[in-house]
Amino acid sequence: MKLTFRAVRLIALALWVGGIVFFLAVASVAFKTMPDAHFAGIIVRGSLLALHRIGLFAGTAYLFFTLALLATHDSHPVRAVEIVLVVSMIALTLYLQQSVLPRMETDRLTLGGNVQGTSPELPAHQNFDRLHALSTRLEGTILFEGLALLCLAPIQNPELHRLS
Repeated sequence: MKLTFRAVRLIALALWVGGIVFFLAVASVAFKTMPDAHFAGIIVRGSLLALHRIGLFAGTAYLFFTLALLATHDSHPVRAVEIVLVVSMIALTLYLQQSVLPRMETDRLTLGGNVQGTSPELPAHQNFDRLHALSTRLEGTILFEGLALLCLAPIQNPELHRLS
């Protein structure tokens, strides 16, 4: 049972972190190969929304199975750090999904749907750029927290091996 809980946690986390890394590749390729930054932005936005859904599902699964491990007395002091990290990742993802991205979309629509085709002096363009920078920093934070979790997740209580 404990092995299954640990495996599910790692699979969920690997999907989320791997998804973020893949998203970075998709975004880079989209902006380098699409003939228009507007269309690349549409692809990147859709990919980001899908990534956030995956992340919220994976984060919830990770949290659930971490709590399940604690309930089976499979504990280690690092579990508290894991819980803080995964809750932070979920909260940041929710903030991006529910607040930052909708405001970016409002700015994009205010600018006629094409941010790059407008003057950088326009308030909506400046706000979009500010939100884009915030989004990038928050996604980076989520990625680094996920990488830290990947390092922490395999740690087990050494007492469990002596009891077996």
